[in-house]
Amino acid sequence: APSTKQHGRRASLALTLNFVAFAFALSAVTTSYWCEGTRKVAKPFCTGPPVKVKQWFCIRFNSSNINDTRLVQYIFETGEEKFLLRKFHTGIFFSCEQAVDMNGFDCRDFSEIAPEHERGVLWLCIVAESLYLTLLFTGGALMTLEQCPCFSIMNKLKLSAFAALCTALSGLCGMVAHMMFTTIFQLAVAMGPEDWRPKTWDYSWSYVLAWGSFGTCMGSAVTALNRYTKTIIEFKYKRRNIEKSLMIKQKMMELDFPEQMWDMYLTAVPADAEAPLELPVNGHKPSTGTTYVVEMDNVPEQQGEAYC
Repeated sequence: APSTKQHGRRASLALTLNFVAFAFALSAVTTSYWCEGTRKVAKPFCTGPPVKVKQWFCIRFNSSNINDTRLVQYIFETGEEKFLLRKFHTGIFFSCEQAVDMNGFDCRDFSEIAPEHERGVLWLCIVAESLYLTLLFTGGALMTLEQCPCFSIMNKLKLSAFAALCTALSGLCGMVAHMMFTTIFQLAVAMGPEDWRPKTWDYSWSYVLAWGSFGTCMGSAVTALNRYTKTIIEFKYKRRNIEKSLMIKQKMMELDFPEQMWDMYLTAVPADAEAPLELPVNGHKPSTGTTYVVEMDNVPEQQGEAYC
């Protein structure tokens, strides 16, 4: 019973880690906050009628009548005041940048930003991420089926093995996909279009979720595989003990030992299956300090009758 409870706890732990990994991965893939930073751009000219409050995100001339060539137009911004730092964030599918009026974000496909000769890496990244989610979901589904009481122990072991395999493979696909995105983003920073290249950038929370998903995914795979291996080892150990007990009983039956002798062995040995068989010698049990071990293969038939 304690072993069954321990197996149940490990199965629940593996399933929980799998669900957490899938939630993290899905959140990371569907968001565009893998990397974020700022772009240094020149302030556009303000349009529309003049306002009382100065518009810091654009440049306004001293006169609203721009078409009058008789007026001298001049601006007050100098040096760095002519430039603006716009925030941006990028994911696998989209890259978004603050709008001209600094309200909201304008997004475009990241495939348009990636260098043309390196877009194959981006598509491989997308395929690897898709495999990651598919295999991770498959592993979780197999772990859920394993919890069903309608399956036999051997069928549950098979489900556990396939679940561990799918989860481990999904983790490898996820690792490759994350590294591919890191590579293609750095290539885009170095060789991307001029109207996108960032001034400063760093990894964001979606990137952290992606690698956190990879970590919990591998933890789930290790837990499931460990539980499968431990169960197999326990089965082999019990099977070896049963075979050893049956072999000893068969030898006793060949030597015509009484049934009481077998019962005595069963009550004395189960605590340690590796202990040698101890039999009474001449009707007396061995003393505490001396242990007589009887080898079944060397017991003559006459001594066997004497023991009886």
